[in-house]
Amino acid sequence: MVMGSVMVTLLTCVVETCAAPEADDPLARFYKQPARFNPPRRPEGRPAKWFLEKKKLKLDTRVYHGRREKRAKASGSLPYRYRDTASRPRLPLKKILFVKRFTYHSSHFYTDFLDGCSRYGGNISILDLKTGRVEDLFPEDGEMAGGIFGRFTLSFDATKLVFDWKKAPIEGFRIFEVNTDGSKLRQLTFPPADEKKRIARYTRHTHGGNQRNYFHQTDDMHPCYAPDGSIFFTSTRPQHGVLCGTYLTAPVIHKIGADGSNMQKLTNSAVSEFSPAVMPDGWITYSRWEYVDKGQLGIKCIWAMKPDGSGSREIYGNDIPFPPTMLHGRSIPGNPNKLVMLGTPHFPQSGIGTVITVDTTKSIRTRDPMHFVTWWVDIRQEPGWNHFLGRGWIRHHHGPLYMDPHPLSEELFLVSHNRDRAWNDPTAYELMVLDDSGNHWPILASDACSLWQPTPLVARKRPPVVPGTLEPELAKKGLAVCYVQDVHYGMEGVKAGEVKYIRILEQLPRPWSCRRLWTPAQNLVSLVSPRSALAAKVLRGVVPVEDDGSAHFYVPAGRNIYFQALDEKYRELQRERTYVNYMPGERRGCVGCHETPQDAPLSRPGQTKALKKPPVHPQPQPGDKTAARPIHFVTDVQPVLDRHCVKCHGGKRKMAGIDLRGELTRSFSRSYETLLRHVKTIDEGSDFGGSEYLPAKSIGSHASRLIEQLDKGCTGMDHKLPLADYVKIATWVDANAVYYGSYWGRIRIEHRNHPNFRPVPTLKDALATEPPIPWAKR
Repeated sequence: MVMGSVMVTLLTCVVETCAAPEADDPLARFYKQPARFNPPRRPEGRPAKWFLEKKKLKLDTRVYHGRREKRAKASGSLPYRYRDTASRPRLPLKKILFVKRFTYHSSHFYTDFLDGCSRYGGNISILDLKTGRVEDLFPEDGEMAGGIFGRFTLSFDATKLVFDWKKAPIEGFRIFEVNTDGSKLRQLTFPPADEKKRIARYTRHTHGGNQRNYFHQTDDMHPCYAPDGSIFFTSTRPQHGVLCGTYLTAPVIHKIGADGSNMQKLTNSAVSEFSPAVMPDGWITYSRWEYVDKGQLGIKCIWAMKPDGSGSREIYGNDIPFPPTMLHGRSIPGNPNKLVMLGTPHFPQSGIGTVITVDTTKSIRTRDPMHFVTWWVDIRQEPGWNHFLGRGWIRHHHGPLYMDPHPLSEELFLVSHNRDRAWNDPTAYELMVLDDSGNHWPILASDACSLWQPTPLVARKRPPVVPGTLEPELAKKGLAVCYVQDVHYGMEGVKAGEVKYIRILEQLPRPWSCRRLWTPAQNLVSLVSPRSALAAKVLRGVVPVEDDGSAHFYVPAGRNIYFQALDEKYRELQRERTYVNYMPGERRGCVGCHETPQDAPLSRPGQTKALKKPPVHPQPQPGDKTAARPIHFVTDVQPVLDRHCVKCHGGKRKMAGIDLRGELTRSFSRSYETLLRHVKTIDEGSDFGGSEYLPAKSIGSHASRLIEQLDKGCTGMDHKLPLADYVKIATWVDANAVYYGSYWGRIRIEHRNHPNFRPVPTLKDALATEPPIPWAKR
């Protein structure tokens, strides 16, 4: 795959991979680098004209992009144009660094490393814009050029770059560094010592499908330099499984020193994080997928953190369902409040979509900050893309499509672009200059491969090093401190003084080790509930709110923490529906509930009441012996039903047709399945349910018929439900009605005689990343 001349280099390291396989290892052949992919003959494209000439074409004539779209419809012409190279605007650069790689054929935006890699061969190359000469950093006949190159980041002085590279099917992506002249290649991350054991335990490649090219190795990907020389990247080393997928994997943000030492996991997210990049102020931005009581597809948004992992905050998109995925956020030069990103569908693709700029000075709770540069490509549903054809919209899986927007200014971008071929065509993507008026100027194309991530080979200003603020003594205790100025702020429909407590909850990542390798096995998507919650939850306790709305308290660090504002009866008024990874030793404050980073602290005389006191530890709720515990229907709710309800709603007597006995069903219980019909939850198993912001009392206790009935009282009860029992039920309702309090045990009723059938979890069990019992006895 030669393009132009090749830069001959002296490689100064030997790539270290998994230990050599044994002669009788059935996976031995997957350690070998495959033959380089030979792309088929270039197929014919399908431009807009091809689709317009099809019979029975039904166009969506709704207007999605205002005046620009109306003007295009009035003219009847396409809003984008391909210009000749001679008319290309003068660029503030002489050379472009880019990746040669065959197009991934991934099933989802987050599975490039998992099921997108079967076409081997590639390079990192430099294009001289004046001469047109292309120089490869790695010899064409060498091992590196036979692998797969992922993403790279250029150093601030433009003398070296850090990148991820994959050698062979059973080898994960690893982080490397090399000088821009091709010298001093060195490997920075390596397979864990137990990599072969991990692969032997979890591989399912013989099952085909999206497991065919994946062996459950670890992968380190998407590296970027921080101002202090450290390197951020995303990695699957924590072995988190995607909550809405059976055998899919979720990488999260990590950090290493400049020499590859001191690897540190910075987040504990339950689903995927990608594409870290440094911002002009020295913070690190990244794409984060999440669903805390939201539909599973709608929220993949842009976040940022300090280089020590603290201060994590939303940049944009936490309640914006379309586009479903926001990737590769990069600051626009000269405007620290604007960034460019890629909007993409959730599937079927590898992070390919439409170019969007975001103005964070506008309300980030709306679509107003988004400006679609390539508005003729949009995503309004799943799967796939919507394309504007001059008179209206249709859905199809061909170009025009975009990837890797690199901003040169607010109106000019370098992009990787597919004009009109299938989204996963191996060689369809070329390098172009794009402006905000729809003009495209070609830079470089190849019949041999696709070209990605065009980056000016120029030095840029190093952002400031953000000083660390973590407190060592607090960090030793595994704690962080949170301060709320007035929890009522931003909570419409809730009166001042109505919030009495803050409940602290944790969303648990699902470890690989809970996977069901027996039959019949419960689908992992419905492992803790039928669909209302895909992740198990732990209650961490409650803290008091002062009468001025303030609170000052400890939270466990390194966990996925979110809050609920409670009234005097411990009923949820409002739910955070996102989470924060507090770093050990972190102190942080917020103005109120559902504020944005744009909100300034409230102007009030004197200190708040909570801040005049030391932070408090979370306390047990009424009826609990400890502050922290799993939320488990069998031990929380069923005993309350047995004491107070089954005499009227069980056995031969089933008032109102309601059966609240704890009789086991195939995966849950009769009472649980009955009560779900009377609880207002958000279906996390849906695509976009609950993605948008919800006002107070929209879900949970104040919106559920079950709690309404308990407040009224039941005709068959001659006593008031004790507060402790009432709170148990309200907490379960407010936790989105989970059934199981951990990921462990055999669930299906067919295993009722197995020793590991539906175990009651302890807090230790719920938090564990390995089974509480020996692997062979699961």
